[in-house]
Amino acid sequence: MFQIGTFSKLCKVTVKALRYYEELDILKPELINPESGYRMYSTLQLAKVSEIVRLKEMGFSLDEIHFILKNSLPPEKLADLLEKKRKYIQQDIIKEEMKIVRITDYIHKIKEEAFMSECFIKELPEVIVASMRKVISKYDDLFEIVPPMGKIMEKHGAICREPAYCFNIYHDEEYKEENIDVEVCEAVTKKLENKDGVIYKKIEGVSTAACIYHKGPYNLLGNSYSILLSWVEKSGYTIAGQPRESYIDGCWNKESETEWLTEIQIPVRVK
Repeated sequence: MFQIGTFSKLCKVTVKALRYYEELDILKPELINPESGYRMYSTLQLAKVSEIVRLKEMGFSLDEIHFILKNSLPPEKLADLLEKKRKYIQQDIIKEEMKIVRITDYIHKIKEEAFMSECFIKELPEVIVASMRKVISKYDDLFEIVPPMGKIMEKHGAICREPAYCFNIYHDEEYKEENIDVEVCEAVTKKLENKDGVIYKKIEGVSTAACIYHKGPYNLLGNSYSILLSWVEKSGYTIAGQPRESYIDGCWNKESETEWLTEIQIPVRVK
């Protein structure tokens, strides 16, 4: 026979837990000394403690463990009970995995929103470009300019600069959602003869440009413009040139428009 302290060491369960098991009638001492009140446990009870610990590790509550131990379930009944617990845990795992997916998506959304709301200043390089300027009814009409322009450039033997720098310059005095005066520009290695509606020219560098990344479809660019223009005003700058949109990712390399990445660039100067 072992006193509760010694028994606790042997079965690696705290005295507090053993007293709680006694209170729940899960594991009572083999003997309680009427004079000293010492609780004594037998060697055989070590196996019972091991069973309690094993059932707890499998996710059974103490009430469930009490039911299992008190009813001395036969192996087939115990196996059925364990199978039910296994299915319950599997369902719980699926629910928890869905929570992980939602948490991951939300983290991505938070980081993306932070990324898209971060404004910064950068220098824009001097470049030679092939350009085509038109008034389009809506932003989606850009797709009617770019592919034909690319074919014309290819016919001219134009070589795009590396790293690539493809951007639009908007010549309207304000942001517009229709009848947009836009110039599509593609940085190239040298000037060529102007023909077939494509003009080759040098665009001077910009020492100070306020920029923001926009991730998503072009019809939502207005949201990013609002953030950037507000930041320009609050930061003590004033607009000093026509805004550009530099296309980093788009329909040419991303399947979903939610993955399109555009950098809005607005030349500015200190007020």
